[in-house]
Amino acid sequence: MNTRQLQAIAREHGTPVVVIDHETIRRNFRRFRRALPKVQPYYAVKANPAPEIVETLFRAGASFDVASFPEFLTVYENIRHLPAQERQQFIWDKIVYANPIKPRETLQQLDQYKPLVTYDNLDELKKIQAHAPNAGLVLRLRVPNTGSLVELSSKFGCEPAEALDLILRSFGAGLVVEGISFHVGSQCINDDNYISALNIAAEVMGEAKAHGHEIKIVDIGGGFPAPYHSLVPSFEKLARKLNAEIDRLFPTGVEVLAEPGRFMVASAATLVARIIGRARRDGKTSYYIDDSVYHTFSGMIFDHCAYPIKSFRRGVKQVCSVFGQTCDGLDTISQSEELPPLEIDDLIYAENIGAYSNASATTFNGFPPAKVVHVNR
Repeated sequence: MNTRQLQAIAREHGTPVVVIDHETIRRNFRRFRRALPKVQPYYAVKANPAPEIVETLFRAGASFDVASFPEFLTVYENIRHLPAQERQQFIWDKIVYANPIKPRETLQQLDQYKPLVTYDNLDELKKIQAHAPNAGLVLRLRVPNTGSLVELSSKFGCEPAEALDLILRSFGAGLVVEGISFHVGSQCINDDNYISALNIAAEVMGEAKAHGHEIKIVDIGGGFPAPYHSLVPSFEKLARKLNAEIDRLFPTGVEVLAEPGRFMVASAATLVARIIGRARRDGKTSYYIDDSVYHTFSGMIFDHCAYPIKSFRRGVKQVCSVFGQTCDGLDTISQSEELPPLEIDDLIYAENIGAYSNASATTFNGFPPAKVVHVNR
């Protein structure tokens, strides 16, 4: 969106306001499909669970990765109108519950829908057997996360050497392992993570087949980077490598799926906020805005992201600090931003803020999250 449109929305709705452009979401989805034609994207709902985003991606042909029962229901709302048989077919084919650790209550809620669920240890397998015996299983592997912004392998994934035993125990318990999954870490800029993980998955599938169990799904997870800065590598270049490895390692008939979240929505949102205060500290100007790291800028804390602040006003830029509105010293957005001289009530904006931002916003200090405006739906 252009700056005039952003300012007009801010005048109409007030600030802070997050503007989500659904045409950008559709464009990102098309880009993913063009680059990886053999890989079905399962949107990671946790990146931004807004029902409007889920609806747009549903209409575009996306599948969905959910990690909680409320996220499952957000997707389910889009298919509730379908006949029962088509609805169940959608759940089988287009939803994966990709949180490897689940409370037994969640498993009991999920069981009636017979979804795919991930697991990575024996205790989880026993819980699934007891509380969701109608689910299909996807075994999550621990794979290299070197060079990823957020490392996940210390939290989830069985060691490859343990995989065959878990697969055999699953079939022995009367369950069916439908797939193998992995995640190379969030905002991955190291292509070798994917290549290594694909080879590990293929090896595990080969071992399972040698024991009479042919696994038909490979879930390559997420981690596809958003264009936060110029150092982010080309997605198309990564896709060419992935396509070559997928063709080499997996026979026809193996379904490959991925769980892009950030890739789909990060670049689709822009925050517009207002300067509510100004002071001179430590030899430079400090600006205070009506948003915070506890709200739309929460990705700075939870997702290790930085969102450069931009000004609608022109002028010679000077180094300054930008703070959030809460009464907490942690609420520091930047100590070295470059902005022209600004006045109280001037507007600023931050781009590429659609993932893990307003999705993880709180009401800390009593301040409500930013308004959200959806455009081009």
